[in-house]
Amino acid sequence: MIRKTILKLAAITAISFSMIAPTFAQMKSDIVDTAIAAGSFNTLVAAVSAAGLVDTLKSEGPFTVFAPTDAAFAALPEGTVENLLKPENKETLIKILTYHVLSGKVMSADIAGKMLSPTTVEGSTVHINATNGVMIDEANVVTADIETSNGVIHVIDKVIMP
Repeated sequence: MIRKTILKLAAITAISFSMIAPTFAQMKSDIVDTAIAAGSFNTLVAAVSAAGLVDTLKSEGPFTVFAPTDAAFAALPEGTVENLLKPENKETLIKILTYHVLSGKVMSADIAGKMLSPTTVEGSTVHINATNGVMIDEANVVTADIETSNGVIHVIDKVIMP
């Protein structure tokens, strides 16, 4: 009798967890946590932290982030990243990072076949050419549409400058 009760409880528990599991699997992380989990945006995450933008990119949004990879940052002239991460260069770092962000969630399907010049969070215009692949200024989008809980990340191969 006890064994049957335990088996029934185990079955009910298994069914309950199987019904809950998809809900947890479907939950998305925010932009910052997604970038951290990817493992290829360590420099970007360090820069976002140094600029004091973590809370902003964890907020509700939505945001579209054109995220340079670690390799993109490594391609900058030697010493550039280290210099930008210094406290006295925080305002410049903020300008560069917010130049990589658009307000709203812009998926690749929204811009396919178009040439656009939206205004970035930094305040400048960025040039997007989505007529043959997607380029933002001189950077190529190498991976598009990484959805997050508060927007979308598009991975780019260069750091773009305002």
